[in-house]
Amino acid sequence: MHRHPTPSFPLLRSSRSADRADAVPASATSTVSSPRRPALTLIAALLPLVLAACANRPVAPPDNQDAQAVAQQTVQAVESAASAVPSPATPVARVATAPEKKLDVLLEDTMNPGEKVDLDAPKTHVDLWARMRAGMAMPELDNDLVRKAEDWYSSRPDYVARMTGRGSLYLYHVVEEVEKRGMPMELALLPFVESAFRNDAQSSAKAVGMWQFMPATGRDFDLKQNIFRDDRRDVLASTKAALDYLQRLNKLFDGDWQLALAAYNWGQGNVSKAVARNQKAGLPIDYESLRMPDETRYYLPKLQAVKNIVMRPSAYGLELPAVANHPYFLSVNIDRDIDVTRAAQLAELDEETFRQFNPSMNKPVILAASSGQLLLPYDNASTFVTNLEKHRGPLASWTAWVVPRTMKPADAAKQVGMSETGLREINRIPARMLVTKGSTLLVPRTASRDQDVSEHLADNARIGFAPDVPPMRRVTLKANKGDTVASVARRHRLGTTQLAQWNRVSTKATFKPGQQIVVYVREGQTLASVEPSSTTSKSKAGSSKSGKVTKVASSAANKPAKGGAKTRSAKVAASDGKGARTVSTKTALR
Repeated sequence: MHRHPTPSFPLLRSSRSADRADAVPASATSTVSSPRRPALTLIAALLPLVLAACANRPVAPPDNQDAQAVAQQTVQAVESAASAVPSPATPVARVATAPEKKLDVLLEDTMNPGEKVDLDAPKTHVDLWARMRAGMAMPELDNDLVRKAEDWYSSRPDYVARMTGRGSLYLYHVVEEVEKRGMPMELALLPFVESAFRNDAQSSAKAVGMWQFMPATGRDFDLKQNIFRDDRRDVLASTKAALDYLQRLNKLFDGDWQLALAAYNWGQGNVSKAVARNQKAGLPIDYESLRMPDETRYYLPKLQAVKNIVMRPSAYGLELPAVANHPYFLSVNIDRDIDVTRAAQLAELDEETFRQFNPSMNKPVILAASSGQLLLPYDNASTFVTNLEKHRGPLASWTAWVVPRTMKPADAAKQVGMSETGLREINRIPARMLVTKGSTLLVPRTASRDQDVSEHLADNARIGFAPDVPPMRRVTLKANKGDTVASVARRHRLGTTQLAQWNRVSTKATFKPGQQIVVYVREGQTLASVEPSSTTSKSKAGSSKSGKVTKVASSAANKPAKGGAKTRSAKVAASDGKGARTVSTKTALR
């Protein structure tokens, strides 16, 4: 799905895309340690059983099977103990200030619509890592590449801490989706390998998001990509699409998850061909027996190394952050366009943290018709709802404008009332480019242009550019005896390859005498005449010492010609002083 340049070391790609000073801001992690958590009576009931389970657990389990068995026992014990504790007679009000109707909607689980979030429910007291360990189901891989990957991670504890810290924001939602589909829990670890759980990661091959979707594959799985948003970076949408794709690959390769993962990295066509080659040669067709690029060869060992670390972190001298077994963020519906800065202010989050939960936005405005929802940490979601109810005044300062004709950016900026520099920056218009007709630009709202962006435009907005150069004209000339593509190109100071393409011949072709030669020139451009000079009999075909020059100047009389081009009459000034002649020209399509 998303091929990347083969790294010199199996784990360096993830390092390049994610190993920066990007620890999660304190405001983004405050919910996990919120004081509003289970009652003391529940903790008292849980503590003896948890300690008993720990007492029977080896300090360093000898293998993943033992670690998985311990995890399953711990999960069962904690759930059993938690369910034995009676619920309080009066539930704790999580958000007293939010309107009751809004609060009911707000407290729904994003992954399970209609299901209320109850932070006192028994299942919320299970450590999410233990839940993940209990669900591992893929065959173990044990080779030198796995050891190499383990060494790489274990020698970089700071990197692992940042990576797992980011992952803790989204892991619950990935685990829920994997578990609902009955898929092996190892797949929930795949974003650690793909992107180190960075939803803004982008590879040199243009794979984007924490699941690293290529543009075409993303579109195949209904991940919208336009000037307003890129759903490959959306946490929920990309997770659904990735697991849909993995299920398809698993079915294609007869339930072999290792081959499915190889296809996810290398492409299903490439893996199918590798399998066919081995079958034809009478060789095994398992993952380790196929011939494949180094990156794909290292792909599963990296995933196995991450799995081993999750199963037994202490064996590698590492620690994993505590991750609660309940939604870290909730979705909040919006029915009006809203600026990113305004939404972050209403949620009482800094903009960087806000974008961690809403990374698919390409512009400084969020369109209600496009996404229709925001993702926010649990406590900040209720804050947003409360502040939105109190807010008075506009929510969005930007809207969309469709360019009525091909325009210079300066002209477009003048028409919408902003500076050319501002228009170029907000819409990423390159230098020396025109904006083509039908393009959608983000522009300031005004009294006459203050409507929210329509659903059709939000989903189909595009922007196109054309070079800002003088228009080209099609000029037809006659070939002399012995004229070649090279000689004509040299005479008129044109590119040989370009001239050959215009006339659909090879660069070594020879023209017949009198044959029409097509060239494209700009208004006012001077060309040497193809007619031989009458004053010199020694000039050879192809000589740059031509006796005449042709200057193309368009006339005012234009009539449409076949194919949408326009025929023009151009006066040609001859250098021999014998007056002007007429050359037929046609407007070239831009």
